[in-house]
Amino acid sequence: MFLSSIKTWSVISCAALLAACGGKQSAQQAGPPPAVGITVTEAQATNAVYYDEYPGTVVALNQTEIRAQVTGYVTGIYFKDGDKVSKGQRLYSIDQQLYSANVDQATANLAVQETNLLKAQKDADRYHELDKRDAIAKQQVDYADAALEAAKKQVDAAKASVNALRTNVNFATIVAPFSGTIGISQVRSGTSVIAGSTVLNTISTDDPIAVDFSVDQKSYYQFAKLQTSKKSGDSTFAIAFGKELYPFSGTVNTIDRAVDPQTGTIKIRLSFPNKDKILKAGMNTTVKVLNNGSGQSIIIPYKAVTEQLGEFFVYVLGDSSKVSQRKLVLGNPLGANIIVKDGLKPGEKIAVEGIQNLREGALVQVKQPGADQPAAAQK
Repeated sequence: MFLSSIKTWSVISCAALLAACGGKQSAQQAGPPPAVGITVTEAQATNAVYYDEYPGTVVALNQTEIRAQVTGYVTGIYFKDGDKVSKGQRLYSIDQQLYSANVDQATANLAVQETNLLKAQKDADRYHELDKRDAIAKQQVDYADAALEAAKKQVDAAKASVNALRTNVNFATIVAPFSGTIGISQVRSGTSVIAGSTVLNTISTDDPIAVDFSVDQKSYYQFAKLQTSKKSGDSTFAIAFGKELYPFSGTVNTIDRAVDPQTGTIKIRLSFPNKDKILKAGMNTTVKVLNNGSGQSIIIPYKAVTEQLGEFFVYVLGDSSKVSQRKLVLGNPLGANIIVKDGLKPGEKIAVEGIQNLREGALVQVKQPGADQPAAAQK
């Protein structure tokens, strides 16, 4: 029994040893992993004109809401929705009967106070004449002078009341505060409106018109220089709606007074001619700003780029027919190519096809585009 157990363990040990030797020999026979077949291209420096793009919104350079300044009923509307209106043009009227009646009442009260003032003036003049002859007590003269001053204040108050009520009558007729385009009326004849609360309409200018967009504070200096050196007809600023490019160029109109501390951006306002009224306030657009780095730029095929967690890489061919992964900072696309802002130098060779099988330090064989067999590795 004991001898049988020894034989069994000897057989197991020999089998394990043979298996280990066989696995080692197989690994030695397998050798290093085969080279990956790729095609390469050189990073090229070329003249490239491109634009930085920002989301923008069309806004009026001057726009205001028209509100009722007195309470009452709308009695008249003197324009058509969407009309071009001139400064001072009558737009709405609100029932003036109550305000006119108040003015009449205040005017009558002013007349009474002016009569009282005339009586007080005569009393004071008479008492002063008597005082010259010592025919009246000094106290009576003082009372007359005080009554005269009170009567003058009463007249001033009555005049102020008349002016205030006349202002309400004037406010019952609403005129355009500036020349522009008026929108669709929010009220109709007979609508009850409340002073300072009811919005009647909105009026805005539309030629020229503005486009607002925000840029990173790092770009502020660039736009500040463009504002001071703006030229008529300059093509630095353009706007697009989808693939449609607006036919007129813009200029920097205003740069906001401060950077938004929450977003780190600053608002820029451009001005565009809008003679044909194509642009309407509230439209969303794409602002295209000619990049001041346009000119000599490095471009590569976009298909050579891989993305990992929001970062972009290419495989660069190095010595010994191996590739290394290189992080890039990308710029604007140019058709099937893309601009490289940082990470590559002109003339460096990068993998274009076969990159899905690559990893850092992988051995490669370069083949001609479309060829089945790899060519000798370029060094």
